[in-house]
Amino acid sequence: MAIINNIRNFSIIAHIDHGKSTLADRLLEYTGAITDREKQDQVLDDMDLERERGITIKSHAVQMDYIHNGEAYKLNLIDTPGHVDFSYEVSRAIAACEGALLIVDAAQGIQAQTISNLYLALENDLEIIPVLNKVDLPSAKPLEVTDEIVDLLGCEPDDVIWASAKTGEGIDKIVTAIIEKIPPPQGNPQAPLRALIFDSVYNPYRGVEVYFRVFDGKIKKGQKIKFMATGKTYDADEVGYLKLKQLPAPEITTGDVGYLVSGIKDAREVKVGDTITDAQNPTTKPIEGFEDVKPMVFAGIYPVETDEYEELRSAMEKLQLNDASLTFEPESSAALGFGFRAGFLGMLHMEIIQERLEREFDMNVITTVPNVSYHAYTKKHPDKPVIVNNPSELPEPSKLDRVEEPYIKASIITKSDFIGPIMTLALEKRGQITNQVYLTPERVELSFDMPLAEIVFDFYDRLKTVSKGYASFDYHPIGMRKSKLVKVDILLNGQPVDALSALVHADNAYEIGKKMVHKLRGLIPRQQFDIPVQAAIGSKIIARETIKALRKDVTAKCYGGDISRKRKLLEKQKKGKKRMRQVGNVQIPQSAFMAVLKLND
Repeated sequence: MAIINNIRNFSIIAHIDHGKSTLADRLLEYTGAITDREKQDQVLDDMDLERERGITIKSHAVQMDYIHNGEAYKLNLIDTPGHVDFSYEVSRAIAACEGALLIVDAAQGIQAQTISNLYLALENDLEIIPVLNKVDLPSAKPLEVTDEIVDLLGCEPDDVIWASAKTGEGIDKIVTAIIEKIPPPQGNPQAPLRALIFDSVYNPYRGVEVYFRVFDGKIKKGQKIKFMATGKTYDADEVGYLKLKQLPAPEITTGDVGYLVSGIKDAREVKVGDTITDAQNPTTKPIEGFEDVKPMVFAGIYPVETDEYEELRSAMEKLQLNDASLTFEPESSAALGFGFRAGFLGMLHMEIIQERLEREFDMNVITTVPNVSYHAYTKKHPDKPVIVNNPSELPEPSKLDRVEEPYIKASIITKSDFIGPIMTLALEKRGQITNQVYLTPERVELSFDMPLAEIVFDFYDRLKTVSKGYASFDYHPIGMRKSKLVKVDILLNGQPVDALSALVHADNAYEIGKKMVHKLRGLIPRQQFDIPVQAAIGSKIIARETIKALRKDVTAKCYGGDISRKRKLLEKQKKGKKRMRQVGNVQIPQSAFMAVLKLND
C-alpha cells in the first residue's frame, strides 16, 4: 500500500488568464519533469490556437516525480480547460482527482468561472489549496483578494499561498502543500478493474489514445478490457505513464493515472467519463457521472467551392477524432448546396472548429447563423416533441401546437457600478433576474434565467462592453420552457434564402427583421437590376429595403435632338432590367451570413 500512499492526483481550477498554464510550467520545472532544453512557455498547450488565444482547449495530464523528506512521490497533474464551453471535460478531470489548486489572480480577484468550477470540485469532495497568483504585479491587491478567498472557502488567511508563476515565487510551498494536504487515492488493488476515462486524443499512427485514472484493480499490457458505456472489448496493446512524453509500463495500478493504446480507429467508441473494466472479470458498479455530451449550438458548415464537399467531410471526421464533442450530419441548402449541420458546445467551440478547419485542413467554409435546438409539438402529437435544429424543420404554423426552447441559469460577477447596464442588457435578452448577492461591497453576483438562443448571438461581447471588461460570465442548462417563437424568412428578389432564416421570439421579430434587411442591403453587392430584400413571417412581409440597380447611362450618346429618343432608350433599358430581374441570380457574400450576429453594430 506504500505506493498508493505516495501518489497525489490534483487539478488546477482557474478563470481564463489567471496564470494556470504558466503555473503548470513552473511546477514541471521545479520537480525536474522538463529539462532546460524542453523549456518553452505554456508547455502543456501544444496547439497553435491555444498559444495564440491564451486559452486551454484540450485538457492535458502529466506526471511529476518529487522527493519530499527523503520519500519519492508521484504527482499527477490533470489539467483542465478553463472555458465554460468545455465544462463537461472539466467535471470528468475533477472526478479523477483528490485535490485541486484554486488559482486566483491577485489583480482581478475571483471570477464567475472560478466559482462554478470550485463548486464542481467541492461536490466531488476535493481538498482545495488556495493560491494567490501574480502577487508581483504592480496592480495586485493581495490582502483584499485574500479576504475574498477566505470568505468564499471559509479557510484561514494563512492557508492562502502567495505566489507568482512568472517569477517562481511560492512554487516550493505549493508543491509541499500538494504532498501534505491532498489525501492519497483510496481504492482496492485486489478488486476487479475500475478506471475512469477523462480524456482521449487521436494519433494518426496509433489510433485513439485513452487517458484514464485507475480507481480499483490494475490494468496490464495485453489484458482484455471492456468499455462499459459502449459495451465494446479491446486488447490493451500498450499502457504507460504520462510524463511529458509517453512512457510505456507493464501495468498501471490503483490510484495512478496513465494512457492506453488499443488500436481504436473510431473516436466515437471512446466516450469521456466511461468506465474501463476487465472483460473476463468485470466490475458491477461503473463510475458515476457519465453522460453523452450534448451540443448546445447548431450551425450549417458549407464548402465555398461546392466540389470540395467530400474533402470537407473527411476534414470534419478527422476533427471529430480529436474532439468527440463535435457532432455533424449532412444537410443541403438551396442557396449553398451540400454541407453539414454541425453541433457545438458553445460559441467559442464553434469559432475554434471553424478556425481549425481553415488552418489544419486548408478548407474555405461558409458558416451559417448559429442557432440552438428547439422542441416543437404538433396539434396531432401534443406530447411528442419534434427536435428542430434548423429553422427550416419547424412545422407549419397551422399544424403547430407550441414550441419549447432551452433555458440556462446564468451567473454574472461584476463591479457594483455596472449593475444597471448589465440588468438592462439581460432584460433585453429576455432574462429574468433570480438572485443578487454582494460578494464584497465592490463586487456583486447576479443570477438570471434566460433563453440560450439569446446568448448565442452577441451577448458575451456586449456584456464585456457594458461592464468595461469587468464582468465574468458562466452558465449551465436548466431545461426546456414554452416560448412564443416565429420563423423569420429573408427573401432576396422574391426568393427565400433558407440559410438566412432564423427562429426568433415573436415580440422581437419585427425589430430583428427590420435590422436584418437593413444590414443585408449594405452587404450584398449591387447588380444590374433592383433587388428587393424582404423579411417575412409566413406570407406576411414585415420589412423591406431595396438594393438599387447599377445604371448605365444609355442616353449619353444623345446630344441635342428630340426628348422622345431619350425616352425610347430609357424604356428599352427598363424592359431589359425587368427581364434580367426575372432570371438574375443574386450572389451572397460570406459576410452576409454572419451579419445577423452583429445586428447591433
